Amino acid sequence: MRLAFGGKCKHKLLYPKKEISIRKNYICNKSTTMDISVVVPLYNEDESLHELCTWIHRVMTENNFQYEVILVDDGSTDDSWNVIQKMKSQFPIHGVQFAQNYGKSAAMHVGFQKAQGNVVITMDADLQDSPDEIPELYRMITEEGWDLVSGYKKKRHDPLSKTIPTKLYNWATRKMSGIHLNDFNCGLKAYKNKVVKRIEVYGEMHRYIPILAHRAGFRKISEKVVQHYPRKHGVTKFGWNRFINGFLDLQSIVFISRFGKKPMHFFGSLGSLVFMIGFLSFLYLGGNKIYCLSQGIPEKNIAEQSVFYLALTSMIIGTQLFLAGFLGELVVRNAAHRNEYQIEEEF
Repeated sequence: MRLAFGGKCKHKLLYPKKEISIRKNYICNKSTTMDISVVVPLYNEDESLHELCTWIHRVMTENNFQYEVILVDDGSTDDSWNVIQKMKSQFPIHGVQFAQNYGKSAAMHVGFQKAQGNVVITMDADLQDSPDEIPELYRMITEEGWDLVSGYKKKRHDPLSKTIPTKLYNWATRKMSGIHLNDFNCGLKAYKNKVVKRIEVYGEMHRYIPILAHRAGFRKISEKVVQHYPRKHGVTKFGWNRFINGFLDLQSIVFISRFGKKPMHFFGSLGSLVFMIGFLSFLYLGGNKIYCLSQGIPEKNIAEQSVFYLALTSMIIGTQLFLAGFLGELVVRNAAHRNEYQIEEEF
């Protein structure tokens, strides 16, 4: 795993004194290879959008990158979309506006679908992620061969109410997924284009893109320490419910990753175990009753003992679990995509 500190941003250099036309010089035509697509999901960030795009443009021109910025407006109620429309003559941007607020995962999914660059960079629109990190992230993907490089906000400028739960969340994610990253939820990440085309981000799954990528066969996942800035405008759009939803989504991903194509292995095994516990309990009760009768020892009727009902319940639950696995297996075997696999290379 490679950790490298990114450079600091000089905010004073962001704005040129004169308004210039940029778009016509840097939009790629169909014969030109697009180096980088920057996907920016946003919600009510009208105050930071122009500064962000100016900052991105400065970094890209200094490094001679052919690029595009995909701004996905997730149903903003402020002036974000009008700002995006005004910037389309200045920067090589592609704007997408949702009719309502669908969430960050939906915005990223649409952005991934439209990305054309060889390397796809994701970042938040609140200016807490530094575009100055882009050249090094690009180099790690193109020269070092990583499939995905996740940012690691080692020094965070967030309140304790956000940093402490985040640390617990990252610890739980590492333990459950087996992927050793320090910061799964960092918005600043870099991907090979084929990675974002193979994964499907929905619900609240944007927090677990490294897990989704690993599940899709991309094992080369690294991490880079990145600069994290305090929020300059507005307020955070996330509350405490994101940690509850995030934990539930993590369980879903882990389960689907392991048993999505073989549900009988989970439900069948668990059902058989529970059924056998109930069945062995019945054998014990029956054997004990027979022994007591043969020895003339007084003993309660089997139906009068609480163990009888526990055993009966176990056998019923075990049968239901087994049937759930059987039905799940039928669904998987009859699914239209049951034999679709990601092929890396063939000849």
